[in-house]
Amino acid sequence: MPELPEVEVSRQGVSVHLTGQVITDIVVRTPKLRWDIPTADLMTLIGEKITAVTRRAKYLVIETVNGHIILHLGMSGSLRVIDKNTPLKKHDHVDITIDDKVLRLNDPRRFGAVLFANNNVQHKLFDKLGPEPLTDAFDTQHLQEKCSKRRAVIKQVIMDNPVVVGVGNIYANEALFLTGIHPQTPANKLTKKQVAQLVATIKDVLTAAIKQGGTTLKDFSQTDGKPGYFAQSLFVYGRGGEECLRCKSVLQEVKIGQRASVYCPKCQVE
Repeated sequence: MPELPEVEVSRQGVSVHLTGQVITDIVVRTPKLRWDIPTADLMTLIGEKITAVTRRAKYLVIETVNGHIILHLGMSGSLRVIDKNTPLKKHDHVDITIDDKVLRLNDPRRFGAVLFANNNVQHKLFDKLGPEPLTDAFDTQHLQEKCSKRRAVIKQVIMDNPVVVGVGNIYANEALFLTGIHPQTPANKLTKKQVAQLVATIKDVLTAAIKQGGTTLKDFSQTDGKPGYFAQSLFVYGRGGEECLRCKSVLQEVKIGQRASVYCPKCQVE
């Protein structure tokens, strides 16, 4: 699944094409992806000017004065800004037309979403989301308060959206390695110093990934069709059984919350 950096790269890529443009048509070819697509509501936005393209967690929000289009890429979704006469490909589900171009959503697995939100009411999907990791709202005090109440392992806590949004499996693995914290350490056992280091490292890792174009995943490429390049810099994710790049120990892999967790038994002591 595309993680926060990949979604942010998509937002940056499409924003320059959409912001300030008028929606001239919306075509829904598939009535349901993860959820039903509210076609009638979306059609009310034809003729509206796009005022901004923002992101909340892994959701992209195309904003207008009279409503917002919420997009989620799911497991395999991708967005392209292309000429409106470009021939369709398999799994091209939704078009948002702006003049002679179209924002086209392709989603082979259909786990993505296209939703509508009245701009006077926050969509219910956002009600329980925690702070964005790259904002001041995600700080040492916030994470320490959350950790002090949790006996769950720290990797599960930082991947819990009500705690902080957008820290997916890849970047949770990386941040924990870089801070020397074992992924199975109970959250309430972390010291204040460890929590502060973890907050700073999460911010650094996500910022670096965004700058480098997102992680290369087999189901994701940027809006210009080029894959991200951050994968070559990963220390542990996807490297179970290989040598630690720091100490040469063999990296171990365990399942935490049904997700693969890779760590160094020497650099990350529980």
